[in-house]
Amino acid sequence: MTAAAADAAARSLGNALGGWRPRLALILGSGLGALAARISPVLEVAFGDVPGFPPAGVQGHAGRVIAGSLDDVEVLAVAGRWHLYEGYDPAIAALPVRVAYALGARTLLVSNAAGGIRRSLRPGDLMIIRDHINLMWRNPLSGPVAPHETRFPDMSAPYDRELAALLRAAAAEGRVPVAEGVYAAVLGPSYETPAEIRMLERLGADAVGMSTVPEVVAARALGMRVAGISLIANSAARSGAPLDHDEVLAAGARAAAGFERLVRAFVGRALGGTVER
Repeated sequence: MTAAAADAAARSLGNALGGWRPRLALILGSGLGALAARISPVLEVAFGDVPGFPPAGVQGHAGRVIAGSLDDVEVLAVAGRWHLYEGYDPAIAALPVRVAYALGARTLLVSNAAGGIRRSLRPGDLMIIRDHINLMWRNPLSGPVAPHETRFPDMSAPYDRELAALLRAAAAEGRVPVAEGVYAAVLGPSYETPAEIRMLERLGADAVGMSTVPEVVAARALGMRVAGISLIANSAARSGAPLDHDEVLAAGARAAAGFERLVRAFVGRALGGTVER
């Protein structure tokens, strides 16, 4: 089913794009979709208009695929994503990655909103993802091996070290403060309890969210290089204050300018684009 969905989506988008091929796949998480406006589009389409794609169902996720140029680099941007807590299979969460690969992308930049676990992280911070912990207990590679994927992908370095170094250099270039850390993925949709945050801290997690890992696992099975950025949207359950999704969107709005500078400088360094000063 999911292999068929990926094939149908890639065929539809490929026909619409003609010979155009992306070099970079970009997944924009909660509150981080404003970067899409910087892309000079050759095609923009809603999820629901792409065969095999369910519509987006989470506030703050535009649910659109934008193919075009970001500072002279061909990108396929996915503004929004599907989450396991919505009832989707992990393979559906990984669907945009498989479609981007089929269209030609070999590098993936994922972004998400996360709760800060490490005490030095504050809402609005940007964190380069160094590694992750999959506490969703599900994997997009379960079932038959999908085309072009390896059965047992190596996950000793899920986030490419060279790309992480380029992100650090891009942050310095754009004067964007960044942290680095480990992202823990949980099923959600409820936020974590204080006891769960203490557990995650002891496990070595610096931030926690409800996405991203299925996409990264699928990308690594395809041999794609991956970089990741988390927007620290709140202080998880450490602050004692109630948590809500509006806070996530507000943090995304505050971090939008820095996130944009970071990504555009990274694209220029990693893929040879020309960033406007």
